[in-house]
Amino acid sequence: MTAVRGAFDRVRFYVREFSGEAAYDRYVAHARGHDPDAPVLTRRAFERARTDAREADPREGFRCC
Repeated sequence: MTAVRGAFDRVRFYVREFSGEAAYDRYVAHARGHDPDAPVLTRRAFERARTDAREADPREGFRCC
């Protein structure tokens, strides 16, 4: 049963990395580690800022026009 659990955990890790879901967790860990008293963006605000930054960068190729 532990082999199944380990396989599930590895698949979950890759799915979260591929989908970008883990980015928020890394952001929170970094923000808390850097300054524990600083305000942390909500997941919604984080995703909005991330999308805005991606769309504003012409090198990303997110949009053609």
